[in-house]
Amino acid sequence: MNDLIHVWRERIRAAAAEGRSLHIRGGGSKDFYGRQAVGELLDTRMCSGIVNYEPSELVVTVRAGTPLVELEATLAARGQMLAFEPPHFATGSTIGGCVAAGLAGPRRAAAGGVRDFVLGARIIDGRGELLRFGGEVMKNVAGYDVSRALAGSLGTLGLIVDVSLKVLPRPVAEATLRFSMAEAAALHQLNVCAGQPLPVSASAWRDGVLTLRLSGAKAAVDAATVRLGGERLSSDVADAFWRGLRDHTDAFFQADAPLWRLSVPTDALSASLPGEQLVEWGGAQRWLCSVAPAKEIRACAELLGGHATLFRHGERDSAVFHPLPAALMALQRNLKNAFDPAGVLNPGRLYEGL
Repeated sequence: MNDLIHVWRERIRAAAAEGRSLHIRGGGSKDFYGRQAVGELLDTRMCSGIVNYEPSELVVTVRAGTPLVELEATLAARGQMLAFEPPHFATGSTIGGCVAAGLAGPRRAAAGGVRDFVLGARIIDGRGELLRFGGEVMKNVAGYDVSRALAGSLGTLGLIVDVSLKVLPRPVAEATLRFSMAEAAALHQLNVCAGQPLPVSASAWRDGVLTLRLSGAKAAVDAATVRLGGERLSSDVADAFWRGLRDHTDAFFQADAPLWRLSVPTDALSASLPGEQLVEWGGAQRWLCSVAPAKEIRACAELLGGHATLFRHGERDSAVFHPLPAALMALQRNLKNAFDPAGVLNPGRLYEGL
């Protein structure tokens, strides 16, 4: 492993000295996400394996190129899981790509996002320096914010060597309920549920149907099921439904139209835009398949108090992520310059020039 790290450090240093860029890539399952990648490929899959796993401490340290399915299988064998429910999208997803993309699945609203579970990491920055941030236990928070900044950075801040993550026990019981409900009523119901002691771990609304997942102690799940009513799905049907949302294999995500992700307050009104919509995370995440102009979609997101990301399809050489205010863009540039002053690592994946 030390030899591989040495090779990567020298390669990054040479690229910086010669003005070349490098495209950091694991399994390639998220190549569609963000602006178009450029540069020579730097494949992370050789950096694979679980470094340390302490089930009693709820902490695992894993190398960046480790397949996501391998890590999840190891955790499942001990009755544990990655609580942010990371999407796979395709075979070959790696834990480094999972962290770098910062994407979470249906459980995110209840459990938290990727950055909430990152305890520490080792990275190689744009100078070829090996840096360590955070730690491998939850009480060690030295450098904590820096390691969390890797989530969603799309490899623009450094090449992840390994990362320490907090894990959680799998729920003892789960139930999925389905209700016929218009969008406005569903949004209201989701906000009512959020204010009550209900074990809701995921939600989704589409085409007049609201689906809720309950997770936790059996007594709590059973009591909530009786209280809420609705149609209870079989475990097989429920698992397939939530997996389809997580991995975007559900029919909704198969449309050829550009797929937009709107992040808005949970109490935001319905997004009155042309196209098909799917609502997740208690109303905080709105998926939109639409050919409407980007300017119109982003204006609607801002009106609702949020922002919009062109998630899949569309023009990737233009603005994929919502334009940042000047102050935040300056902060983003300063962060990039601090870690990668020569602009070697995944340049332009987030914004032009970054």
